[in-house]
Amino acid sequence: MSLSGALSNAITGLTASSRSAQIVSSNLANAMTEGYGRREVALEAQHARGGGVRVLSTVRHSNPALINELRTARADEAAQNVSSGFYARLETLVGTADSGDSISARLADLEARFVSAASRPDEAGRLDEAVRSAKDLARSLNRASQGIQDARVAADREIATGVAELNKKFSEIQELNVRIAGGNVAKRDVSALLDQRQVLIDSVSEWVPVKEMERPNQGIALYTVGGALLVDGQAAELSFTPTHTIVPHMTLAGGHLSGIEVNGMAVPVDGEGGPLRGGRLAALFELRDGAAVSAQAELDAVALDLAERFQAPGLDASVGASDPGLFTDAGAQAAAVNETGLAGRLTVNPLVDAAQGGESRRLRDGLGTVVAGPVGNTAQLQSFADALSSARAVGSGSYSGQSLSAAELSAQVLSRFASERLSSEQEMTFAATRASEAETMLLSEGVDSDQEMQKLMMIEQAYAANAQMMKTVDEMMNTLLRMV
Repeated sequence: MSLSGALSNAITGLTASSRSAQIVSSNLANAMTEGYGRREVALEAQHARGGGVRVLSTVRHSNPALINELRTARADEAAQNVSSGFYARLETLVGTADSGDSISARLADLEARFVSAASRPDEAGRLDEAVRSAKDLARSLNRASQGIQDARVAADREIATGVAELNKKFSEIQELNVRIAGGNVAKRDVSALLDQRQVLIDSVSEWVPVKEMERPNQGIALYTVGGALLVDGQAAELSFTPTHTIVPHMTLAGGHLSGIEVNGMAVPVDGEGGPLRGGRLAALFELRDGAAVSAQAELDAVALDLAERFQAPGLDASVGASDPGLFTDAGAQAAAVNETGLAGRLTVNPLVDAAQGGESRRLRDGLGTVVAGPVGNTAQLQSFADALSSARAVGSGSYSGQSLSAAELSAQVLSRFASERLSSEQEMTFAATRASEAETMLLSEGVDSDQEMQKLMMIEQAYAANAQMMKTVDEMMNTLLRMV
């Protein structure tokens, strides 16, 4: 080999070693960076020009199967987080069976107040306490109903925020597709752009689970698992109109709330078979249009049952057939045709409420009485107590047709909410564990710092050998020049 050939070989070796050292340093620096794909330098023996080595490209390693598994797991975790959060909040609103301020506890307290008042009907304080207890019960139902509607409004706003974020990310992914394709054509390293695109797709998949399809020059097309096209040549645009105030009767099916459109075309938003199923976005729609609506219906069934018990014919002879009983629908008689949202409108009849100009003695004498009756009369108070404790057929809700007391119905409803909360937490735990395991598996195939340090030592040895070669060639050339 000539001196010039040896020098050329040493220079290409130094170049390859320098580039390899940069890649190893990058790997070590980004070992914990999300979306970072481990790099290696692809080298090739250079047979022409005296030999040596040539840097072909930088290779970015990734495991599509594990990445897809992690995205699916995180989408499920995000969806379960929405569901779990709602049911935890719902249980807080209605209370648990062992809490003193739950709806069941309020019902039990009201029944006890009637019994107490019946034992001493002449004591105005006991009558006042019964009215107060009835108002507390009505307010508990009001607060729970309002809390459910607040959750629906919050979900609606989060959907709007998510749609705006997704549209922005779709555009960014499409822009990166263009830049990556251009970099490939120009033979530039596009690994950093691939990392950035992976992070964007990861964030999209939490809202809507996606699948990738390869396109030329490392471009990708993005589809939802339900088949909706999100990115391919052009970025899709999602459309959604938020609703600032939501009341119980407002639903998507009734046309009161916005669904979602993809490129101007409405798509189903159900969580089972819709094209956007499986992630946080679908879970928010399910909360707004499914779980919260169902929970409201259960509370309305409790409220209607309560109102009907106190406006039953014959319970209070002083009340007309069309007049409300102890509990009213915003002042009117409660009716099954207006059941939706009743839990939020339930109030105590102003005839017995001193704060509204009424008199608590009407619990003893009859709601419709004008003058006070005998102070020792216990019949009406006992009838009110019996109205709560007696079993009657439930007319609506999940327990429709069953014969239950007021306390039993409320206990059944609260038990159902507690069961749903527990089930959602279990599913959330499973989803979080699955996501954690998938992330661990993906990290295990990422940057191994021990291996990278071994590579760095080998690179240093190669660099030193090439540097020694250049030094030796320099000495030989100097010797030849001195001999001339």
